[in-house]
Amino acid sequence: MARCYSVPVPNCHPSNPRKPQARPLPRLWLISDARNEAGLERALARLPRGSGFIYRHYHLGEADRRARFTRLARTARAHGHTVILAGNVAKARQWGADGAYGRARLLAPGAQSLRLVTVHSLTELRAAHAARADAVLLSPVFATRSHPGGQVLGPVRFRAIAARAQVPVIALGGMNTHRARARGIARWAAIDGLSRDSRHPPTA
Repeated sequence: MARCYSVPVPNCHPSNPRKPQARPLPRLWLISDARNEAGLERALARLPRGSGFIYRHYHLGEADRRARFTRLARTARAHGHTVILAGNVAKARQWGADGAYGRARLLAPGAQSLRLVTVHSLTELRAAHAARADAVLLSPVFATRSHPGGQVLGPVRFRAIAARAQVPVIALGGMNTHRARARGIARWAAIDGLSRDSRHPPTA
């Protein structure tokens, strides 16, 4: 079984053997949000080359959202990052993203784009497997500003669910470099944890 820790994992879903990744799945993922909007260009430049960027920006109207995506995607690719659009696969292709991010029901099985599925439980993990996700973002590991006071998985439950995954697991929710290192988490994503200024660049 694929794990999120220091265990080799496939770069595509085992039931999709004809869909190899052009490059390894990034270990570090920056996620866009209204609250980190002002520093995104700087944050993208600070990420290790070959990281991932998930563009959400749900707070913008369609035209403004696409225009901002185009600018940020240009910056991300200049640093060798993979660019993922939150939305369905069709829109991701239309906008020129490398793949799509969302719930399993939005991401049709068999699509050739990279597909990252959001997961919060074993039930949703099974749905991600059925949809032939290439990777899952399992959250929330810790408390987050996005959902203050919300229920969290915690490290123990996170590990238990991740151990059942058949694809790479990306930890999300209150993640930062310190927590990833302390818990031995190989792949992780963050909004605040990768957007704030620091004297040292983040590392996977």
